[in-house]
Amino acid sequence: MISLTEENYLKAIFHLRKDDNSVTVNELSKFLNVKMPSVNNMMKKFAQKDWVIYETYKPLIITALGKKEAALIVRKHRLTEMFLVEKMNFGWENVHEIAEQLEHVHSEMFFDKMDELLQFPKFDPHGEPIPNKDGNIISLDLKKLSESKKGDTVTFSAVTVSDDDFLNYLNSKELELGKILTVLDIEKYDESMTIAKDDESKIVLSKMVCDKILVKV
Repeated sequence: MISLTEENYLKAIFHLRKDDNSVTVNELSKFLNVKMPSVNNMMKKFAQKDWVIYETYKPLIITALGKKEAALIVRKHRLTEMFLVEKMNFGWENVHEIAEQLEHVHSEMFFDKMDELLQFPKFDPHGEPIPNKDGNIISLDLKKLSESKKGDTVTFSAVTVSDDDFLNYLNSKELELGKILTVLDIEKYDESMTIAKDDESKIVLSKMVCDKILVKV
């Protein structure tokens, strides 16, 4: 059985790994706030389980098995978030911390039943794809709202962070997934954007906020 600590490392690897399936010990150390020697020791254990290829002073390479194990942890987290929103009426801003706890439940049957009750959702409440039982995940072709140009019309599809302060801010602006947004103007000085929503109301968003909003053209 995978330990709670190992699961946290696997989830960190999932979020940090690059397109070439690499991640550095230093990146894991900073992300998890764990000292480098501890990360090195854990990665040696991961190498023994064939989750990573570990060589001293080189980036870690995540194996196919390692990617699957990491994706299955993320699957539990995102399914839990979706269940809390869809079946228990939690707001999308309230589910992350609860899912952090429930993702460590080891019953595969429990999460399979959750998946079934939700009718096998493809995305979590924040627009992130939910890995399937085999650890496979849909590839999304999204871009940051901040990368849009004046006159572009896009669909709000996901967020890059799920902390409650940011999500509460979006709630206050009545911004939710699926909203159609049109870029009316971009301020040259600070790159803030004037946005028209599909209900024709207008809002101004800072570049920092626009960087955290993912959209589909």
